Amino acid sequence: MKFFKKTAHLVLNWSIAAASTDAPAKSQDKKGDKKIDFAIGGQAVIEGVMMRSPNNITIAVRKPSGKVKVDKRPYNTLTQRYKWLNIPILRGVVNLFEMMVIGTKAINFSANESLEEEEHEEQSRSAAKAPSKWGKALEIGMFSLSLVLALTLSLFLFKFIPLGLTTLLESQSSFIQKNYIVFNLIDGFIKTLIFFSYIFLLSLIPSFRRVFEYHGAEHKSIFTYEKKLPLEPEHAKAQTRFHPRCGTSFIIIVFVISILVYTFVPKQEAFINNLLLRITFLPIIAGISYEYLKLSAKYVDNKFVKALVAPGLWFQRLTTKEPDRSQLEIGLASLKTALEMEKAASA
Repeated sequence: MKFFKKTAHLVLNWSIAAASTDAPAKSQDKKGDKKIDFAIGGQAVIEGVMMRSPNNITIAVRKPSGKVKVDKRPYNTLTQRYKWLNIPILRGVVNLFEMMVIGTKAINFSANESLEEEEHEEQSRSAAKAPSKWGKALEIGMFSLSLVLALTLSLFLFKFIPLGLTTLLESQSSFIQKNYIVFNLIDGFIKTLIFFSYIFLLSLIPSFRRVFEYHGAEHKSIFTYEKKLPLEPEHAKAQTRFHPRCGTSFIIIVFVISILVYTFVPKQEAFINNLLLRITFLPIIAGISYEYLKLSAKYVDNKFVKALVAPGLWFQRLTTKEPDRSQLEIGLASLKTALEMEKAASA
């Protein structure tokens, strides 16, 4: 069960790797009346919330005992460490890679902490059978296997199936054969339909529904901070769970960008060559999408941008659910820790 949860969460994480709230927010430092301007990004994990500030990463998880476990560590992005990586398009590729790595580690940590009772039961049953070093090796092996399966499943669901079905339709239609942009529109539509269906099916599973509730808690926590309200559950509860700067708000745009990019990619005769070429262009699509998201965040109140974001906000009705008080406490705990670390670093 733990292996299944990790794998499914990784597929969800990688398929919407850009879907983290990246909300530029200004906070008032009461002592020095100092304004701090930086972005807070978030991601829901298993029974918890991860917050990412410019120089730190914090993860708060509710353990089976009811206690809150907070993991915190300094983190400087690759673009901070290597300025030459901070150029348009390339920085988007780097950001996608980092978010996949960070998200994977966060999911692994949250799974270990939130499912510890299940883990202890399994260990107690197998303690006499396997030495600790072999148990550790097995754990690493299982996690590595989950990574491989998650990546394979992601590519199968969102690349192989859409392209395969579109190619099949093309073979039966001369109209599609003569119109490559129609081919890519159909591919994008099928991809979107599969993605929405995947999210919907996950939302029907209680344990995954709780992840969507933590996603709502993450949004409400950040809204509370943006409005300079006390970081308490009572204030967070009153906020909306639909955040305009959540990456899922722009998921439709990401699909549109992929359609445009693939339209300019020469179509290959062999299906496998076409598939591999499209996979090769994923980093470019990620880079362009990142630049669009970065630019759009500055004009989120613009009517045109609002119209583009609207479908994504509707989509958040699937990816977020209303959190309870205990989940809000987790989101706020993660946020508070991130803010405290940033404040200490700037002191």
